[in-house]
Amino acid sequence: MSDIETSGDGFADQPKSAPEDRATAGPLDEAEANPVRPYVDLGGVKVLPREGLHLRLEVEEGSKRIVAVGLDYANSTLQVQPFAAPRSSGLWHEIRDQIADQIARQGGTTTVREGAFGPELLAQIPVAQTDAAPAHTRLARFIGVDGPRWFLRGVIAGEAAVQPEAAAKIEELFRSIVVVRGTTPMPPRDLIPLRMPAGATGTAGPAAR
Repeated sequence: MSDIETSGDGFADQPKSAPEDRATAGPLDEAEANPVRPYVDLGGVKVLPREGLHLRLEVEEGSKRIVAVGLDYANSTLQVQPFAAPRSSGLWHEIRDQIADQIARQGGTTTVREGAFGPELLAQIPVAQTDAAPAHTRLARFIGVDGPRWFLRGVIAGEAAVQPEAAAKIEELFRSIVVVRGTTPMPPRDLIPLRMPAGATGTAGPAAR
């Protein structure tokens, strides 16, 4: 998802979508996080390292900017993106509908269900045939949380899309993320800038399309 400039007026009637315990259990705002925890600083988000977690930074080919953080964990993948949002209203309800429309145009299907963070999309996404594999569908979960002046989107694939034990681990990983909105004025839906961490050992690759 690219960032889209819109006026704040369009979001006036959109309530925030987040777990009731978000401010204590996450995903956290920088002001809510424990400052002494050993987070990996990626600019717009901070990630708590843990055994078995592999970090990837996804780069937009044309601009070379980092547009998403990929986390490989528990035989699953979690892609996260932080966006600027209005102070008093949310983005997830509208963005969720737009994701469903986009997947439908690709020939896929989506189902809205109640998940650990509120409403989420369970999607069957078509994957084109290649020399290595026939055409098939890929299962993914789209999750979102509206925080104070930010929106955090996640895409879950792999075992956590279907297997409860793996899902619980990935959901806890998503909860542990800290969003750093900063004080720079930004239009709603603009991607909060991400950056390579100091002393990075992860990998960077092209952003998934």
